[in-house]
Amino acid sequence: MSNAAALDLRSHFIGLLRSALFEVAPDAANLTLILERPKSAQHGDYACSVAMQLAKAMKRNPREIAQALVKAMPQSPYLEKAEIAGAGFVNLYLKPAAKQHIVRVVLEQRQTYGHIRVGGGRKVQVEFVSANPTGPLHVGHGRGAAYGASLASLLEAAGFAVTREYYVNDAGRQMDILALSTWLRYLQITGARLEFPANAYQGEYVRDMARQIFEAHGQRFVHPIDSLMRDSPPADSDLETHLDRLIAFARKALGADYAYVHDFVLTEQLGDCRNDLQEFGVTFDSWFSEKSLFDSGLVARAVEQLEASGHVYRKDGAKWFRSTAFDDEKDRVVQRDNGQYTYFASDIAYHLNKFQRGFDKVVNVWGADHHGYISRVTGALRALKLDPAKLTIALVQFAVLYRDGRKVSMSTRAGEFVTLRELRREVGNDPARFFYVLRKSDQHLDFDLDLAKSQSNDNPVYYIQYAHARVCSVLEQWEGDASTLVNADTGLLVDGQELEILRMLIDYPETIEGAAQDLAPHQVAFYLKELAAAFHSYYNSTRLLVDDQSIRLARLALANAVRQVLANGLAILGVSAPEKM
Repeated sequence: MSNAAALDLRSHFIGLLRSALFEVAPDAANLTLILERPKSAQHGDYACSVAMQLAKAMKRNPREIAQALVKAMPQSPYLEKAEIAGAGFVNLYLKPAAKQHIVRVVLEQRQTYGHIRVGGGRKVQVEFVSANPTGPLHVGHGRGAAYGASLASLLEAAGFAVTREYYVNDAGRQMDILALSTWLRYLQITGARLEFPANAYQGEYVRDMARQIFEAHGQRFVHPIDSLMRDSPPADSDLETHLDRLIAFARKALGADYAYVHDFVLTEQLGDCRNDLQEFGVTFDSWFSEKSLFDSGLVARAVEQLEASGHVYRKDGAKWFRSTAFDDEKDRVVQRDNGQYTYFASDIAYHLNKFQRGFDKVVNVWGADHHGYISRVTGALRALKLDPAKLTIALVQFAVLYRDGRKVSMSTRAGEFVTLRELRREVGNDPARFFYVLRKSDQHLDFDLDLAKSQSNDNPVYYIQYAHARVCSVLEQWEGDASTLVNADTGLLVDGQELEILRMLIDYPETIEGAAQDLAPHQVAFYLKELAAAFHSYYNSTRLLVDDQSIRLARLALANAVRQVLANGLAILGVSAPEKM
């Protein structure tokens, strides 16, 4: 059997059924055929319900149609038998040799086993995290980082050409607030007495940056604050307006030095973010600057293009995008009456830039709280005559931490929150990466810190890594050359548990394809849990290092194939595959 055939058995059997359809029901020969894995191995390796789909149109009993299909199926070197079950399922049984051959395929392809070509080299951009560089990454960002990184690796394994991108919000008001917050803390260090705004950035990291500026430049940025205090609004005034006045004061007082403070805090926080993510095993091909959209004039051109096509109107001195024409709940301001562009305007320009770069597909990984933003962004794409079908928004729910069965407080008030770095230091990178992708991204995630740190079978990442380490231990005890196992006689693998593991190894490329199609790395995590459980059960019931050399080599080859697939899957999820535990 060729390696290609071993990897595409599902397509092979669909071909057999389609040939039968041409004979039994020519008018339905192009019907979509779906093969599913029966819940029980007793019901075969694949099952198809096409006979029940045809029953109404053909006005025949589905079991009769199924029998006719089975009779009309061509011979196959991989099919042991086909049976009719239930109301009319066609159950297909693989020959043991077709399963046994997968061991050789895995051991020959090694790290590339499971890599498929469904992506056809199409260009996909995955933009994720993209947190404002205004403070340390928190545990919510961590889930988006783990999901986005795993998704990018998954799409690469499926044959797509992936670009990982972080969108740096370096041109907005939030960076001005951070610059102001740091300057005010700096003034406090130099002895100034002032009331720090309640809605400015409160974290200790702000004080740290202020101390760095003072240590490097002393009194250079000290300016009288009498006018600042005098111009401050009453305590019950609008806090955001007050903050804007303080920013304007800082710009005027610092003059050219304001750019230094702004750039310093941006560089510090972006550098901290980059280091945090790299330590988490998350890297990017591109760090795209929002400021570059303004510097290149693309924001202005995008708004002008929308205005020229009648999708922007003026009201109260501002420019509004007719978002309601594209199923949004209300129209959105793209340029304020003071001439400043909104965040939404720069987001429109950013997505226009993405499409101009020629990506076949764009995936945005957003927090679930951005759900309402989807309609306005896709509406802007439609208004720009771009294909919104090329854009997919993957929403990520927040993660809630639990310790000792109790919810861990993650309040952002006064700058208090659990950072990604703190989480990683407590549980480690591997459990964090795995636990973050253990649920569908748009589902709520309860992160059990105690479970993540435990070395028990209840901890899924430990359980999977332990299976990998177990194989490595057995191979070490054997003291043979693992590369020679590719030639083992796998025809000796006839035990029920062995055949089930072989079936699971065959399923791995299909798991990759399905997970990539659904943008669902958690499907890989589930698969690894099941494969690890099957191997642990086999290991506990079956001696691998038996005296019979042929059987010993066959079982070691199977174990080594399991080890390889576990390592391949863990790599997609950004989790290590240790040789010792």
